[in-house]
Amino acid sequence: MLPTTPPVDLREAAPMGGQGPSAGGGAPALRDLLAAAVAHGASDLHLRADSAPLVRISGQLVPLDLPVLTGGQVEAMVLAALHSARDRQAFTEHREADFAVSEPGVGRFRSNAYWTRGRAAMVLRHVKEVVPTLDELGMPSAVRALTEGSSGLVLVCGPTGSGKTTTLAAMVGAINAERRCHILTIEDPIEFLHADRLATISQRELHTDTLDFASALRAGLRQDPDVILVGEIRDLATMRTALQAAETGHLVLASLHARSVVDAVNRVIDVFPVEEQRQARTTIAEAVRGVICQHLVPAADGQGRRLVMEIAVATPRVREAILDPERTGTLEDIVAEGEYYGMRTFAQDAVRLVLSGAITARAAEAVVPRAADLHVALRRKGYRDPEAGG
Repeated sequence: MLPTTPPVDLREAAPMGGQGPSAGGGAPALRDLLAAAVAHGASDLHLRADSAPLVRISGQLVPLDLPVLTGGQVEAMVLAALHSARDRQAFTEHREADFAVSEPGVGRFRSNAYWTRGRAAMVLRHVKEVVPTLDELGMPSAVRALTEGSSGLVLVCGPTGSGKTTTLAAMVGAINAERRCHILTIEDPIEFLHADRLATISQRELHTDTLDFASALRAGLRQDPDVILVGEIRDLATMRTALQAAETGHLVLASLHARSVVDAVNRVIDVFPVEEQRQARTTIAEAVRGVICQHLVPAADGQGRRLVMEIAVATPRVREAILDPERTGTLEDIVAEGEYYGMRTFAQDAVRLVLSGAITARAAEAVVPRAADLHVALRRKGYRDPEAGG
């Protein structure tokens, strides 16, 4: 169900010459829809048949103040956006395609075209052109410390739309600003464009510059990198090579779909065949430098969203818990006790944000493992929940 937020009035954000996307009475142009989405600060634009264009603002989908799109209009916009023959072929044969859209004067967008109920649809995510700094994202010092190592594996985890790519971009930006080195990124697609500062950066995009993560990573080891960014670890081959790179003197930054530190460790181990998992634990425990997990939750003032984080640093206790399957489940407790090393759990970070007024206790419940424990911790801090009547 759509939120009750009223439709976005495009007259407030007429992108070109004072004319909004519906000017002229015909089908809206994709460029105009994207410009309106950017003007309203939307993160995503959704295009589907039998629906007005939708934009995601502060985590909620709201309709643009436009007529419902027909299947033919959406398919025409999808085909116009698919510039390469490879992307058009993928869309036709595989019924979906990942690609990037760049509109001069508007921005760059990570896009996915797909079919639903036999008709074309598309989602386009706005990619910010300016790489944010770690300070601008409000990252704790522990995250910056993870960028300062010369080797090891750093995982940035979270569900889709949790800001993993933005965090990784900021980490690359920090290294770029502080170290003379070669940074190799392998992305699908490239979302943030990095200009060389102290570092030299080689950005490779799947299907444009390379065929897949695993082969690009294997080749990357022969391209004299100091730092390697893997946009997403999706399979065993990529995981093997990432661990090999981390063990042989490279700092490897990678994203992974996982909801917590414990989940991230289990997911990495589960990628390996059962007969290899014991040895895999040893390799992972030796290679891992840190795990960052994050979620975005609505801000208490209704203006945007706030980042809630869980951070594990590879201390001896953390490595021992990874090695021993009987102790892996205790990682949350180890993280909770690791404040000295910059570690924090989701519950600890959520308590901090609720007490500061950045998020509500209700919003925090969505990201902590146990809501009851959250409320106990808040009461111990003297917090009285206004939403619960005091």
